[in-house]
Amino acid sequence: MDLSNHTMHDLFDQLGLPSDETSVQKFIARHRPLPQGQQLADAPFWTPAQAQFLREQLSGDADWAEVVDQLNVSLHA
Repeated sequence: MDLSNHTMHDLFDQLGLPSDETSVQKFIARHRPLPQGQQLADAPFWTPAQAQFLREQLSGDADWAEVVDQLNVSLHA
């Protein structure tokens, strides 16, 4: 198992999105706040592959779970 600590920039790379600081902040600002009760992976702006990746990472407390949870909190704020 890869025990590295992933960053938000790494997550955006993994999702195939621009991952520089400005792009990450613009993405979060553009898509928040998610409605209360909406699951992160169910947000309409993800591709099916991105949504599946996010579900898998959160459901199994996988390697990426911590940073995916950080994104979830940022988008619900």
